[in-house]
Amino acid sequence: MNLQSLSSRPAASTICNHRRKLTDLFSIKSPVGFSSAAMPLLLSSLNIHSQPRNLMVSRQIASGGGGDLVPKLLDRKWTLQKPESEVHRVHLSPSPRLFLRRLNASNPLLGAGNHTIHPSFYVVRDDLLHPTANGNKARKLDALIPLLLDNFVTDVITCGGCQSSHTAAVAVLCAERGMRSHLLLRGEQPQILTGYNLISTMYGHVSYVPRSVYADREAMLKGHADLLAGSHGHVLWCSDIAKASFADESKARWNNVGVGSEEDCARKVLIINEGAGDGVALIGLIRLVEYLSQDHVFGMEKPIRLVVDCGTGTTAIGLALGALCLRLPWKVTAIMLADTIDRYREKEKQLMSEFSSQYGYKLDIGDDGGLVHWVQRHCPRKFGNILEGEMEKCQQIARQTGILVDPVYTLAAWEMAAQLSMEGEELVVMVHTGGTLGSFGLAQRYKSHFSSLK
Repeated sequence: MNLQSLSSRPAASTICNHRRKLTDLFSIKSPVGFSSAAMPLLLSSLNIHSQPRNLMVSRQIASGGGGDLVPKLLDRKWTLQKPESEVHRVHLSPSPRLFLRRLNASNPLLGAGNHTIHPSFYVVRDDLLHPTANGNKARKLDALIPLLLDNFVTDVITCGGCQSSHTAAVAVLCAERGMRSHLLLRGEQPQILTGYNLISTMYGHVSYVPRSVYADREAMLKGHADLLAGSHGHVLWCSDIAKASFADESKARWNNVGVGSEEDCARKVLIINEGAGDGVALIGLIRLVEYLSQDHVFGMEKPIRLVVDCGTGTTAIGLALGALCLRLPWKVTAIMLADTIDRYREKEKQLMSEFSSQYGYKLDIGDDGGLVHWVQRHCPRKFGNILEGEMEKCQQIARQTGILVDPVYTLAAWEMAAQLSMEGEELVVMVHTGGTLGSFGLAQRYKSHFSSLK
């Protein structure tokens, strides 16, 4: 088949016939609702990866008699080609002004037999996964994006702050695959677009929402989605397609509309919660934990303390769930940055319930009431604020280790990882959640903190 012939703007029925042939050829369903001229470019940008069944690692899960849950969860198409991430080891010097870094690209059993006179911790470099859509944002969307393609989604709507790395990641990953993204950003448009705000604007369709309206996120998202879909379109949430896909229902409700019909070109709008705080997002984190537990990385036997910064808390919950499902002696310490401990625990229960409902897994989380150890930041403050000297700390870390952190999120995780490694009881592993472009937005708000950098 000559793919270039699709650029000649054939009739709608011809496009649908081409789509059937291309689906058979590539085993990847392409979204509908796009001009025929865009099809060659769209097909060249699709980058969805299947995990071969014979490469899956069969692991027993913690309870519920569902020993095949993890292999079944991970036997799917993925956004990321591989689950791997670089792992760096950071040594702490006796001097508080000095870090030393060593790259561990292929060392077997990181941390095993690597005793040194100085404390150290490891950094999982998820910030290197993608130029703009990296960190925990890429992990949370890892399992979701292929589902959007399989369900012929044309439009995606989500929300976040003005400098949301989540909305930027959604915009980039959707644009790469030919889907339209609609991003509802809290507050007013800044005078100068920069950082993730600029990325969101370049790749997606941005609307600024008053804070009073944004406060009711569910109503805001649903209302905007209904307007997008119109009278002939369809609106669903992530949970709707996630449960259907896991139950081997290869076609969700949207796909019952006949391919090639007039309705097939109607908008099909999917809502992603703020920060991708959906049950399907947990699967990408489970995939990461499964990779980190491989024998050539950290293995399954050694106790590990995973450290991660938290906005919505979804990443920490996913990491803890992965450790539970794989029976690992790992614990997750999550630094609370955007909410109270009660709200994070409520989010944990909500996501666990959603996961159990979608994937038929009865969770046994023990008697302590939760999987995640939620802790306050060393110097608590209102979310989004930075304190004097924190940009200098980020600069010091970047210069001495080559690892860039930001003062709102990843610096909090870095400081906690350093503190825990000084205690020396467990192997400490910080998961770098990315988000470093947010510093561009902070430079607009806190000019004095940045003008002092030399």
